[in-house]
Amino acid sequence: MSIRSRREFLKTFGGGFGLMALDGLLAREPRPIAHHPAKAKSVIQIFCPGGISQVDTWDYKPELTRRNGMQFDPSGNLQFFASKPGNCQGSYWAFQRHGECGRPMSALFPRLATCVDDMAFVHSMHCKSALHGPAMFMMNSGFILPGFPSMGAWVTYGLGSETDNLPGYVVLPDLRGLPPGGVINWGAGFLPAKQQGTPMRTTAEKAPLADLFPPDEFKDYLRDDQLLTLLNRNHAADRPENSELEARIKAYEMAAKLQLSAPEATSIKGESPATRKLYQLEDGDVGPFGRQCLLARRLIERGVRFVQIFCGAENTVARKIRPNWDSHEDLPRDHGYWGRVLDGGAAALLKDLKGRGLLDETLVICTTEFGRQPAAQGKDGKGRDHNADAFTAWLAGGGIKGGISYGETDELGWKASVNPTYSYDFHATALHLLGIDHERLTFYHNGIERRLTDVHGHVISELLS
Repeated sequence: MSIRSRREFLKTFGGGFGLMALDGLLAREPRPIAHHPAKAKSVIQIFCPGGISQVDTWDYKPELTRRNGMQFDPSGNLQFFASKPGNCQGSYWAFQRHGECGRPMSALFPRLATCVDDMAFVHSMHCKSALHGPAMFMMNSGFILPGFPSMGAWVTYGLGSETDNLPGYVVLPDLRGLPPGGVINWGAGFLPAKQQGTPMRTTAEKAPLADLFPPDEFKDYLRDDQLLTLLNRNHAADRPENSELEARIKAYEMAAKLQLSAPEATSIKGESPATRKLYQLEDGDVGPFGRQCLLARRLIERGVRFVQIFCGAENTVARKIRPNWDSHEDLPRDHGYWGRVLDGGAAALLKDLKGRGLLDETLVICTTEFGRQPAAQGKDGKGRDHNADAFTAWLAGGGIKGGISYGETDELGWKASVNPTYSYDFHATALHLLGIDHERLTFYHNGIERRLTDVHGHVISELLS
């Protein structure tokens, strides 16, 4: 481009800056969808990788306890995921009824038991895969194959964000590492790349995002250069099909804002001693997850639309560290550890949200990728194998009718038998509470109008208040 005078320079680049400002106003896309009035404004999803045993936690099965020690499969013909069935194994924890609703809850969760009147349980969840990675993908994206947008990506694509200073979709991984399947669990798939989740660190010792601040030796070379931004946008304008370019530009623009907003959002210095005690931040086991839950509350207070918390990591670390809920050898040990962690953090989150008047507008969901078998596994008979045919998820707040349950498993907790429910129905219900019709939130890709619920799913009206 040839510039012949100062007047022409100012006209050309002045117009460019004006257009850039206009683009900044228009860039708050997508504009919020309002298919119907929403009950919830934001979502906090707690994901427990590894496979929580439904019969030891939420799904009370007295008949299984009665048959404890009896053969599960006298014929010898059944094959579980990784083992032949052992004897029937009742819950390792006693169940008691709690709250005004009288819902049974395992003794593994004494703190969550005090929140049961705000919780709704779906006992008939099942999945199309008993492998951790594909099952994780299905619960997060509706498909067992990688490459499809996660629920958080769909939600922010449809509703946008309520803040310009923080990402609309934030992920808080477990301190031990990433979950099975890694970053694909919060990917954007074929949606614009800017819809993918932004992982944040949850420790006080490190910056909330990796590489958020430049090394000291480079600070003098960095400056706010609007001309560079304009050139980047012109480059991207010639390549509209490449959403990664736009996402990269957005990331750089957001990074500057995050240098101020992220440290404030993730600092808990101003939290009261009572709040710190509620989240058990000083407890060596519960504290890290409690901090994740506390940060989730702080993020949705600041306009973040979707926060995803992982309670557990991949099985790549030493088994003695108990990386997640995958209890093949010693369920009392593994679930005993993680049950206390989940119980402390999740109960604190529900109580804190409710106390601040945020629970009514915040949908809290807790799920795992699949359940576990009602028969024993392992050389000591203390483990349970994978079970894709039955598990429990729960929801609270954001338009959910508390103190109820939906669906049932058979008398042993082996298979979903009444109102079998896939991720499609779970996701359709969550979207409905956010004001979105799951059949109308679509994205045209490779000749198909894609959606989170594929070609399935229905809203579970029984869960709605």
